[in-house]
Amino acid sequence: MAGRFAPRPTRTTVRGGHVAVPAARPAPAGRGKARTWVPDGPLDLGLVLGPLRRGPGDPTFRATPDGSVWRASRTPSGPGTLRVAAYDGEVRGEAWGPGAEWLLERMPELLGAADDPSAFAPRHRVLAVARHRRPGLRLTRTGLVLESLIPSVLEQKVTTGEAYRAWRLLVRAYGEPAPGPAPEGMYVMPEARTWALIPSWEWHRAGVDDKRASTILRAVRVAGRLEETAAMAPEAAQARLEVVPGIGPWTSAETVQRSHGAADAVTVGDLHLPGIVGWVLAGDRDADDAAMLRLLEPYAGQRHRAARLILLSGRTPARRAPRMRRVNIAAW
Repeated sequence: MAGRFAPRPTRTTVRGGHVAVPAARPAPAGRGKARTWVPDGPLDLGLVLGPLRRGPGDPTFRATPDGSVWRASRTPSGPGTLRVAAYDGEVRGEAWGPGAEWLLERMPELLGAADDPSAFAPRHRVLAVARHRRPGLRLTRTGLVLESLIPSVLEQKVTTGEAYRAWRLLVRAYGEPAPGPAPEGMYVMPEARTWALIPSWEWHRAGVDDKRASTILRAVRVAGRLEETAAMAPEAAQARLEVVPGIGPWTSAETVQRSHGAADAVTVGDLHLPGIVGWVLAGDRDADDAAMLRLLEPYAGQRHRAARLILLSGRTPARRAPRMRRVNIAAW
């Protein structure tokens, strides 16, 4: 399950009119564009934005001790940095760079405004308890496809550590510094043309094999067509993504979960998820994809949320499969 649910950043929770925050409100980060937004219910920034974080060293994501979450993104208007923080029942966003207005306009959807948690009806005690304990869980919708697709391709059939390292090295080497007063070391991911020009030896140096590198190269050559899927229904978006050789159901689901906030895009083809779902819902640690989908049928329309709550419950069987072998691509 490479990279799906990264460790949560510092928790900042909006519960109706009450907000649990650090003792001191941080000073403004610097002159940029700003907006405020009042959510219509509980909101946990860590739970909502955590899936966008590709490891603790992700150069595009930073959670700071004051409770703020920073993201560096490449928007249709250009690179931008967004900082969000929750205080006194509202969320304040500040943004810098050419993409600032785009990021602020879509900030509510990024924080789950388009999601409807009330549509989920738990039919199992574990799911009911998990939802009760995490009322601030909403599904993010970034509206950006490549920034979710590329790291998902990097996570195909390798350990999370290898995938995180590859993303970190490539973004730092070929991206650009995040605009504005972003924390040191933050970068915006490369534009599509730059990904296409990365030499083969640099992919190998980052630990990316030819198959994954070739998939990314094919994707960025049709970047415009793939970004268009942000305006499509998740199912149609997945179908278009899967036209690109090397992108299958696992990768397309991992992408639209983030880019579209797809509540029903359950991940199939995962090494561990079927066994976890099977164990929690039926006591079957050997469940395969077909069994997992049968168990999730009662949650049709909300299967991704159900799987997310299962994972957040912590109720997982001990893994019996051997650890995935680490491959030294540089030695090839």
